[in-house]
Amino acid sequence: MSALDELADRYVEEFAGLDPCTATIMGIAGYDAGLTDYGPEGVAARSDLSRRTLAALDALPRPGGKDADRADAERVAAEVLRERLETELALDEARVRDHCLDTTDGPVQRLRYAFELLDQGEDTDWETVGARVRALPAALENLRAGLLRACQQGRVSARRQVGRSARSCVDLRGHLSGLAGRGGGLEEPVRAAAQALTGFVRFLEEELAPHAPERDPLGADRYHVGVRDFLGTSLDLEETYAWGWEELARIEAEMAALADRISPGRTPSEVAALLDADPAYRVGAGDFVGYIQELADRAIDDLDGVHFDIPAPLRRVDCRLASSDAGVYYLAPAEDLSRPGTVWWWVHPAEEEIVTWSVPAVMFHEGVPGHHLQLGTTALNTATLNRFQRVSAELYPGHGEGWGLYAERLMGELGYYRDPAHRLGMLADGQQIRAARVVLDIGMHLELPIPAGTGFHEGERWTPRLGWEFLRAHSGPWPDEHVTFEIDRYLGRPGQAIAYKLGEKVWLEAREAARRRDGAAFDLKAFHRRALDLGPMGLDRLRAELVGPA
Repeated sequence: MSALDELADRYVEEFAGLDPCTATIMGIAGYDAGLTDYGPEGVAARSDLSRRTLAALDALPRPGGKDADRADAERVAAEVLRERLETELALDEARVRDHCLDTTDGPVQRLRYAFELLDQGEDTDWETVGARVRALPAALENLRAGLLRACQQGRVSARRQVGRSARSCVDLRGHLSGLAGRGGGLEEPVRAAAQALTGFVRFLEEELAPHAPERDPLGADRYHVGVRDFLGTSLDLEETYAWGWEELARIEAEMAALADRISPGRTPSEVAALLDADPAYRVGAGDFVGYIQELADRAIDDLDGVHFDIPAPLRRVDCRLASSDAGVYYLAPAEDLSRPGTVWWWVHPAEEEIVTWSVPAVMFHEGVPGHHLQLGTTALNTATLNRFQRVSAELYPGHGEGWGLYAERLMGELGYYRDPAHRLGMLADGQQIRAARVVLDIGMHLELPIPAGTGFHEGERWTPRLGWEFLRAHSGPWPDEHVTFEIDRYLGRPGQAIAYKLGEKVWLEAREAARRRDGAAFDLKAFHRRALDLGPMGLDRLRAELVGPA
């Protein structure tokens, strides 16, 4: 191991010890019994780790004295680690973490995931689950202390984020009750944890919420920090906002043409209603996991050896139903492969049948050639990636979600939307909503004016109410509560919602630049192999590595 490899290994171990919840999400083995300290001491300890590791990285000699490929791999690894550490310190300097609550990935949600991810059915390690259950009351008390201190200093998340966090506590309480009913002798510790959750909900609703601002937009300065965190780049936000409008118009024109092809004279929303009612695109709720598992398995069988080389440990992705309304998401296999790569899909309990015409594109995004191939390949690549690179995909949404959206489009290029309904599903559930997010996320947080010619409240400045109305019009037949959830999500995590479309944009631009550079020698399979072998990184670094010198 090189000095850089040793430093990266040491950082991963120390990071996982200080943040066991994120370690579980990242698949870092050995820390599943603990919970993260989200209080002042925990935040300070993680900041100190970033600072110490960056200083140690600065002190390392530049790569040299070895073969060119190895030296280049070390150069990339050092730049990726440096970028992440500097971003972590920028987040700390902006005081983002000491008070942040949000709808999908705040400390409360991370605590919930910490338990959800340990649930492996019959293979659940009840001793580890029990250790986490017993640690939960103290973790909540630490979080409470941190939120109170920040509140006393005038920093409180917006009221809608406080409310969503309270609801997540209720979800977690229900999940723990379900675990206790399955065994492991957890009745007493679950009772204590449930009591602590009830008290924490009371704290959020009665003590913190009265101090929480009703105002949601976080402004340009905070938004730029989010862009750096989630995308690993910098953006001209008004230019990107304008591009979002253009991209949305392009996608919706394609949807209109496709809808007319499916049912001449009908609009996309009318065609969507026809497809929703068509028995050919419905499956019983009890059969849904089997349906998506078959989609995942078939994609792996078709693509392996033809368009990608899929390692044997990745030839299975586990499809499961989520216990809370977090939508659909993928989690990479644990680094020791003790946990398989898993697609989690939330289904509303009241739904007896699931509409499926948009499901194939989602599975291509989450499974293969999307997240499962990308993140699984990263986790297994011990030849050219150090440990930090192998486990850090969670930290780079622009890279990961951009690839997932690219994978949806790639499958269309490879001929996998022969059924026009499935292509419409890809456009409606993937492309349209992700373009609308670029408009919404930037527009709401910066309170930008709505441009002339858009046909939507022209000249007015964005508000959450207008955001809800806009998303309702550009998201297809989503239930109202899901539209509300999405708006709450965007307002809680500035910059994250644009990671999908901006990430896809970089992947497409890099591929086109490589195609122009290589001419007739361009090999798509080789391009993908090179891209995936680089591992996760920010979008600026990704563009530089894939495109190279002009």
